[in-house]
Amino acid sequence: MKLLQFYLPEKGQRIGILEGDKVLDITSPELESTMALIKQSISESKTIDEIALTRKVFGVYSYESLNILPDKSKPHLLIPIYPPEVWGCGVTYKRSAEMRDEDTTGARGIYDYVYSAPRPELFFKATTARCSGPNDYINIRSDSTLTAAEPELAYILGKGNEIIGFTVCNDVSAWDIERENPLYLPQSKIYYGCCALGPVISLLDSEIKDPYDLDIVCQIIRNSKVIFSGEISSSKIKRTFDELTDFLCRDNPILPGTVMTTGTGIMIPNEYALAPGDVVEIEIEGIGKLSNPVKKL
Repeated sequence: MKLLQFYLPEKGQRIGILEGDKVLDITSPELESTMALIKQSISESKTIDEIALTRKVFGVYSYESLNILPDKSKPHLLIPIYPPEVWGCGVTYKRSAEMRDEDTTGARGIYDYVYSAPRPELFFKATTARCSGPNDYINIRSDSTLTAAEPELAYILGKGNEIIGFTVCNDVSAWDIERENPLYLPQSKIYYGCCALGPVISLLDSEIKDPYDLDIVCQIIRNSKVIFSGEISSSKIKRTFDELTDFLCRDNPILPGTVMTTGTGIMIPNEYALAPGDVVEIEIEGIGKLSNPVKKL
C-alpha cells in the first residue's frame, strides 16, 4: 500500500491511498493525516493496512492532476507525513566517505573513519516546518555558494521504533559550510527548505519487500536539460537499518512518525551544485519520483 497526503481547495488536507494512477480519498474527521493513521494503528494494535483498507472512500482523483506545484487554488500533493523529527545518517556508502575526505579541508580521513567505525554518523536534520513536499521548493542558504542535493532512501518509524514504511528524501546540504569545518555541520544541514520528502509512503512488506535492493536515480535539470544523472542500488549501503535505528534510539526518545534518512551513495560533483531554477528529481524503485524546484533564500 502507498499512502499520501493531498490538498483540496474546498476541503483542505486529505489522506489517500495510491492505487495505480488513482488516489482514493479515505479522509474522515478522526483520520485526517498519515500521523493520525499511525497513531490509530498503535492504539488499536492493528497494521496500517488493516485500518486503511476498511475506510470508506470519499472520492477518487488522478495522481497526475495532483502532482503539480503547490497552489492553494488547485488540488495538489502534500508532504506524505508531518514528522515530529527527521534524523539523518551519513557516510553509509563507500563513495560518500571517499569523496568527502577528498574535499574536506583540515580533517583528512574522518569520513573514512566513520564509514568503518562501529558507531555511525547520526545528526538531527529537520522538523516539519523545515521540510518540503512533492513539487515544492527546496532552498539554498543565503550564505552558501555550494549546496548539493543528496538523494536518499528514508524510512518511517512506528510503534517500538519498528520500520513501517519508506519514502524518498532529498537531504539538501550546504557542502561549502560543512567542508570549511565539520563543526559547522548543523548549519550545513538544518535550515528552511533543507529536506524534501515524498511523494508517498510505501509500506514495508506490502510494497517494499526488500529495502536493500532498490534502484535509486537522481537527475538535476537546468533550463529544461539534464545536466547530471546518477544512480546506485540500496544494496551498496554498509549498515543495516536496524543498526541505525538502534543507535538513534539509544538514550534518545524517538516518537512514532519520525523519519530517518539513510545516507547518499550518489555524490554529485561540485560543478553541479544547485542553482536557482534547477529541478531535482529523485526516483526510488517501489516508491516513486520526488521532484523539487530550487530557489535561494
